[in-house]
Amino acid sequence: MTWSEMQPLLEQACWDTLYMVGWSTLIAVVGGLPLGILLVLTDRGGLLQNLAANKVIGQVVNIARSLPFIILMVALMGFTRSITGTTIGREAAIVPLAIGAIPFFARLVETAVREVDHGLVEAVQSMGGNTWTIVRKVLVPESLPSLISSTTTTIVALIGYSAMAGTVGAGGLGDIAIRYGYQRFETQLMWITVAILAVVISVIQFAGDYAARSLHRRGAHSGPAPKLRLLKAAS
Repeated sequence: MTWSEMQPLLEQACWDTLYMVGWSTLIAVVGGLPLGILLVLTDRGGLLQNLAANKVIGQVVNIARSLPFIILMVALMGFTRSITGTTIGREAAIVPLAIGAIPFFARLVETAVREVDHGLVEAVQSMGGNTWTIVRKVLVPESLPSLISSTTTTIVALIGYSAMAGTVGAGGLGDIAIRYGYQRFETQLMWITVAILAVVISVIQFAGDYAARSLHRRGAHSGPAPKLRLLKAAS
């Protein structure tokens, strides 16, 4: 297979992969961020302590995370068809990708939010800050570098999941690697696909790490005194 034959295949596969991963990441962040924060708030000693709800939510998250992606994708075929009208193609792949990523991201969010200094929370509480104020002005901003790193980890995982989804007709780089590289013995095309995936993941990881470090340095060298920052957060 010549480069002129491979180029359109690779271009379409790259766009399909970015499309699947982009939408899945957006849905995972929208669904996983509040879920992860809720796991912290409802835990013992949390602002909304509710151990029964915490255990139920935690168990659901654990079960969803324990399922291998291929099994999850097959198990959700009926649900996927009811939403997208099909079980193949990039739109259909977004459903299991997003559902698989939400609990994964939620646990990363939970870990990130737990790292926030509890003294900041108590200080804002003492100044009359309610739960929503604490979440919006303390928990999320203070854990933002870790949240950026968590999002980066989720994107990298989704790229791997999207490659697996390609084995069952989802399209993308995984589909090209299987259909042409493996089934048709186009070894050169398969290795080009592997190289593209490696470059994409490296760029995303570098960008995520850079953003997280920049936010961390900005927070560490912020101008206002901590007390003034707390007063502003509580207002």
